[in-house]
Amino acid sequence: MDSTPRKDGIGRVVTASLIGTTIEWYDFFLYTSAAALVFNTLFFPTSDPLVGTLLSFITYAIGFAARPLGGVVFGHFGDRIGRKKLLVISLLIMGGSTFAMGLLPTYDTIGVGAPILLTLLRLIQGFALGGEWGGAVLLVSEHGDDRHRGYWASWPQAGAPGGNMLATGVLALLAAFQSDAAFDAWGWRIPFLLSGVLVVIGLWIRISVSESPVFLQAQAQARAAQRAKAGAGVEEQPPVVEVFRTSWRSVLTAIGTRLGENVSYYIITAFVLVYITVHLDLPKGYALNAVLIGSAVHFVTTPAWGALSDRIGRRAVTLIGSVGMAGWAFAFFALLDTKSFAAITLAVTCGLVLHGAMYGPQAAFISEMFETEVRYSGASMGSQLASIVGGALAPIVAVELLKDFDSSVPVSIYLCAMVLITSVVVLFAGETRGRSLAGEHPTADDATRREVTTAAR
Repeated sequence: MDSTPRKDGIGRVVTASLIGTTIEWYDFFLYTSAAALVFNTLFFPTSDPLVGTLLSFITYAIGFAARPLGGVVFGHFGDRIGRKKLLVISLLIMGGSTFAMGLLPTYDTIGVGAPILLTLLRLIQGFALGGEWGGAVLLVSEHGDDRHRGYWASWPQAGAPGGNMLATGVLALLAAFQSDAAFDAWGWRIPFLLSGVLVVIGLWIRISVSESPVFLQAQAQARAAQRAKAGAGVEEQPPVVEVFRTSWRSVLTAIGTRLGENVSYYIITAFVLVYITVHLDLPKGYALNAVLIGSAVHFVTTPAWGALSDRIGRRAVTLIGSVGMAGWAFAFFALLDTKSFAAITLAVTCGLVLHGAMYGPQAAFISEMFETEVRYSGASMGSQLASIVGGALAPIVAVELLKDFDSSVPVSIYLCAMVLITSVVVLFAGETRGRSLAGEHPTADDATRREVTTAAR
């Protein structure tokens, strides 16, 4: 029997990663939308709508707190036993927790037990998603070639707008055909229960693809190295320890690269739902349909930005998005305040297109910062640590600023500051376009590695 590992075509691998990430982001974003629209009254009932929303978003943020832990655990095993196995596990965990949310009793039924159970399931969601991102983008990055990695690796990134589009679309459809009373009573459960069907589809597709050939090659080399180290009495370090020992600059660069992107995304897609429905007192449909249309455009343009990064570089495309978003932070709320659906849709869509310029090249950019043996751990840790100070806090900070100042200007300043931090980090980062993932390559941490090697000698 031929023992050579099967190498699937890049299209097959991209499809599997895209569908899987779309389903996992659907699960994660479904909570985000529900937190802004119904969870504040069903699980955190208070007399002040903004306070209830704030409590709902704090629970939403807890999911982000679990993501670095998921990144560590999944990264460790993903660097040891493979990308594919961990992606299957993450999909099962995410889908199971989301399905369970659809079965939860509300505060009126069991009291304080309802938000406690919701918080626990949100933690499980965050844990699963923390391990999902790194594995999905690496499976594609390590199957593809060096010249077109930005394009191919951006397709799993398109799973985020795809999942958001799916979640928002289902909620918008229910809102259109149900009264608010029916939606609040039982309609909100339908999208969560639908996750069970989507997970079965995602598992069938993910199980059918082969493991990363770059990982399999590195795994064989690592086993030989382990035998040599064991013979010399040298203790092997876990991947996460090795990441912070030899690649800590790359981890910090990944965090800075994701910071502004994360903040901008969750203000445009999550906080906007609160701003439109509570602050502007407009119908849910205005917010949901604007995000739905914007997400459709976002889904298409994200791979286009990834392809452009193969031509002009990861840094250049990311800077287009971050600098552009710094200016759009102020135009965004000015358009929302018109209360015109067309203007609201324009605000959300343009914001998401600029976000795509930061997000599209990101998978290739961060993957190319790390060596194969620690790539899953390094990429996951950098991206998930950024999600705590970025995505987790963004809606909470925005709601608090709106509540304290009754104005969108402080929110615009906050968003502008975050994307400018990303601009500075990316400006001083090294360009990675065209870098090989199969072997040794220069990174920002070469000096650190030389110091470690010298010390070891």
